[in-house]
Amino acid sequence: SLDENPAELRDFQLLCPPAGESKAVVYYTSLRGVRRTHEECSTVLEIVRSYGVSVGERDLSMHQAFRQELKELSQSCAVPRLFVRGRLIGGLEEVSRAHEKGLLARLLQGIRREDHSKACDGCGGARFMLCLDCNGSCKILAEDGSGEKIQCLECNENGLIRCPIC
Repeated sequence: SLDENPAELRDFQLLCPPAGESKAVVYYTSLRGVRRTHEECSTVLEIVRSYGVSVGERDLSMHQAFRQELKELSQSCAVPRLFVRGRLIGGLEEVSRAHEKGLLARLLQGIRREDHSKACDGCGGARFMLCLDCNGSCKILAEDGSGEKIQCLECNENGLIRCPIC
């Protein structure tokens, strides 16, 4: 509940990402197409990870559903975007300012701890892996024996599934 959260959170807009009620969630991109955007995303992730808290990392370049989530939340797909316990903290400028003032440390207090020093054994830290059903092709053979290939229902548009380990 909000009463258990730092009072400063009330100063930020309530826009809760799915399953973001009790953790930090960062929407970002790992694509290096726009250098400035990639650097800003990397910096926000690095800042939040430095606190050793559980972070819901949502890479828009890996999963189109994350892009839709962010657009529905904030009417924009601009990244990076940090949410803490369902409150929009902002992009690099806002996160950096909060970090420098010590506010971010207070906002993240009480969030479950997570060790970010080692990569996941399943995905190597990518948070996604090739679909086990279609091996990343997004197509599987129809079960009727016709030999027809149909859309795999287990993976996303990139032939990836969320890592079941991390």
